[in-house]
Amino acid sequence: MALAELKKETDIACLYHCDFGDPQRFSRLLQNMLNHYSAYDFDSFKLKLVIVAHGAGLKFFLDDLSGTPWEKDEIDPDIYQRFVGLTKFGAEAYLCQITYKRLNIDPGKTRKDTFLKFVPSGVAAVAELQAKGFAYLKVG
Repeated sequence: MALAELKKETDIACLYHCDFGDPQRFSRLLQNMLNHYSAYDFDSFKLKLVIVAHGAGLKFFLDDLSGTPWEKDEIDPDIYQRFVGLTKFGAEAYLCQITYKRLNIDPGKTRKDTFLKFVPSGVAAVAELQAKGFAYLKVG
């Protein structure tokens, strides 16, 4: 997905920045997204939420961690299913191609869901979305 294709199509839109690999922190991010949707009655016409993932944040969207820096990590499969649940309200994840190249990760290891999209650069996508009116959140 080219950066120019990133669009703000709802009045309220927010990007959640994920450049970390801590599963508990990612779980909190997902809970915050769920709470965010609940404040807008889970209405995808009112609110658009996206995760921009790069660095260690990519691991949550991979089907296979072998050959990655995280191959010894164990991730509860339910954590990804929680993200999948958010996609019924329009959530998407934008995954950084630079991270794949820099860490020599085969993009084929990525889950095949249509709500996962590759962007040229995670940090560039963050800036592009902010310039187009997306609010920025990073869960600490």
